[in-house]
Amino acid sequence: MWLITGDIILLVVYVLILLFVISFALFIRRLSINSATRNRQTSQIDAKLDRIIELLEKDNNA
Repeated sequence: MWLITGDIILLVVYVLILLFVISFALFIRRLSINSATRNRQTSQIDAKLDRIIELLEKDNNA
């Protein structure tokens, strides 16, 4: 066998660390994308609610 047992274990540990770093980076990226989407949707809802309030106040004054 060209690799001894210690080398195999060390290789597995390095691969697991690499997979953890990659998955953590993708997780943070996904959180960032979802946060931006949520903020945009919230601002759109706020604008629509402001428009509804404006129309209701206009209707009450008329």
